[in-house]
Amino acid sequence: MVIAVLLVTLSCSETKRKPKGKIKEIVYDSQLSAAAKKALTKKLDKYFTDQSRHHRFNGSVLIAKKNEIIFSGDYGFANFANKTELNDSSIYQLASLSKQFTAAAIVILQQEGKLDYDDTITKFYPDFHYNKVTIRQCLNHTAGLPKYFWIAENKWEYEYPPTNQQMMEMMEDDDVLPYFGAGRKYAYSNSAYMVLAAIIEKVSGLSYSEFLKENIFNPIGMNNSFAYSFTYDKDRNNQLYGYRKRGRRYIKIPGTINDGIVGDKNIYSTTYDLFKWYKVLNSNRLISDSSRTLMYSLGKTSKGYEIPYGFGFHIEEKNGEKIIFHNGKWNGFRNTFSQYPDDDLLIIVLEHSSYRGFSAFVNSVKGIVDEFDY
Repeated sequence: MVIAVLLVTLSCSETKRKPKGKIKEIVYDSQLSAAAKKALTKKLDKYFTDQSRHHRFNGSVLIAKKNEIIFSGDYGFANFANKTELNDSSIYQLASLSKQFTAAAIVILQQEGKLDYDDTITKFYPDFHYNKVTIRQCLNHTAGLPKYFWIAENKWEYEYPPTNQQMMEMMEDDDVLPYFGAGRKYAYSNSAYMVLAAIIEKVSGLSYSEFLKENIFNPIGMNNSFAYSFTYDKDRNNQLYGYRKRGRRYIKIPGTINDGIVGDKNIYSTTYDLFKWYKVLNSNRLISDSSRTLMYSLGKTSKGYEIPYGFGFHIEEKNGEKIIFHNGKWNGFRNTFSQYPDDDLLIIVLEHSSYRGFSAFVNSVKGIVDEFDY
């Protein structure tokens, strides 16, 4: 193993002072020469520093190749009021990256024989109005469920946000129509993953948060990861808020009526915890090989048409290369968890100040890594 010391220069646009540089120790084992490793580190660091200084990037990055970290850095501020700097313990809202953990929890319950992917939701919630929808259709986004955001914003009568169980009760109402018949086509759905989280609670007898803690986070050692329900859970140390830019100031984004719901979002984590998750997910320690194949395989509609989503992951091919990924966008957080299995490459980016142009950003990072021959 080779130990390399990475000097990370932190910066932030339009602030009175820039964060000081931090020395980070990165351990990796690759076929790159010492000179190539230094050049890769320098080029990536320059790119992220430029994005922070000129394009308002405030986030953390981790890149791994062949199951080893080749780059990790934190750029910008955690708190814009007191100029606290981001570090490798900064905990980000994962937004829709949370869906992979909801899917994994369902897979674990299936492996234990506690549910089947083709069970209907009414097996667990007999009064659920959309009585032909299955767990598999929720996982694949072919359920056709209406948006729970609309239901919460138009039918919820209290100041505090609804929980998943309360939302399930509201979805017993028959005057909110589905978008299409169950299984007929693909349409990305936060509601589907809200329903899956409710099923996890019903089947396990645990809260969604406790189930993930006991079955995923604790066994893996993801000590800085947790599910968080707005108004119901206390803030943790190093837990970040999302921000948006207004004029020359960054404004903290408050929670909303939709932030009590978990499953589609509201898992918090760090880049290093997500790297631990990546390594376990791609072994057979927690998820069996056959189950992981399902998670990483294209789903299908009821008529057999393939769709670009498995269980908790988008699956695409770009320039002849397979990508298994998820992006996230919610309340100022912008994230990606992108796997390139042909290259045995992982790119994790977590950001919390409404950074724009994420697809171009990830493509640029991938391009820089591809310049170096492993």
